[in-house]
Amino acid sequence: MNAQESRVQPQEGNIEGSLPFWKRALDLTLVLMLSPGLFLLGAVVTLLIQLGSSGPVLFRQRRVGYKGREFVCFKFRTMRADAESDSHKRHTQELIRSQTPMVKLDARRDPRLIPFGSVLRASGLDELPQLINVLRGEMSLVGPRPCIPYECDAYEPWHWRRFDAVPGLTGLWQVSGKNRTTFDEMVRLDIEYSRRLSLWLDLAIILKTVPALWGQYQDLKTARSRTGAKIKPVNREQSVESFSL
Repeated sequence: MNAQESRVQPQEGNIEGSLPFWKRALDLTLVLMLSPGLFLLGAVVTLLIQLGSSGPVLFRQRRVGYKGREFVCFKFRTMRADAESDSHKRHTQELIRSQTPMVKLDARRDPRLIPFGSVLRASGLDELPQLINVLRGEMSLVGPRPCIPYECDAYEPWHWRRFDAVPGLTGLWQVSGKNRTTFDEMVRLDIEYSRRLSLWLDLAIILKTVPALWGQYQDLKTARSRTGAKIKPVNREQSVESFSL
């Protein structure tokens, strides 16, 4: 079977009917409980973007999620309105082929970023608008990150199994090293999450998200402060074992 034959046919629409009741209930409960603070954070981020760059506050992009379904994903814009995407496409394809730690272009002082853009991305604040996708039933709070359609062109057949889980804002990969892991390790963590899906696993991942974001921010500072600095790879076995519930 080749990669083309193994792909899930793209579909449109939300995935709410594919979510376990407890998962949808957890998503809606947490979003509603945290909405006052989230609105305040969103207002601050909106102000930073408007002061630092001309153009729209929100960035819309088609992403591939559960079972190959495509949807429009929302983010706060962290790059110039006229930023090109070819450099990201080349960088992503190189990460998939090389199996090196998945360090973002941000660590190389990406010139496409607006002021405070790298901080917003490292802290995850740029992804707050994806709560709209959660409310619309296109994403969950916890799950694999949805990918850009052109990334799938470099996938091997087994990589497509990461679409067996509903995409999310945070996930097992994000709290198990993220930028310290290789692409294949990310996919294995995504598949591991879909196999072990449970309320307790989601709660454990949510609790570990803020410390993981802080570690990601520290990694970015380290990579920027040291010329040619390399981020230490993560021990995948140790990361997965820490989530044995």
